[in-house]
Amino acid sequence: MISSDVIRGYNDLIILSLLLDQPSYGYDISRQIRTISEERYVIKETTLYSAFNRLEKQDHIESFSAVGKHGRKRTYYRITEKGRAYYREKCDEWMLTKKVIEHFIKE
Repeated sequence: MISSDVIRGYNDLIILSLLLDQPSYGYDISRQIRTISEERYVIKETTLYSAFNRLEKQDHIESFSAVGKHGRKRTYYRITEKGRAYYREKCDEWMLTKKVIEHFIKE
């Protein structure tokens, strides 16, 4: 498992990446994170929803209500153009961070 302290600064990038192609709702995003990370990272519900609130206040995502497949009303999130630009910035930041940290990893 990956420590939430290690990945905390990149939760926004992870969430935005999952919203690039289509809107989604909280539980599905959480499930995708678990699946894609092969259960190595499980985002806490409080962490996920505080990220949604922060991203929405910054106009990086917007929320809307819709009825899901099973007839339940859900809150969905979609990325905005400002969010797409922020996502690209966070990707660039990650690539630089990764390069720097790799200099300190000794195998």
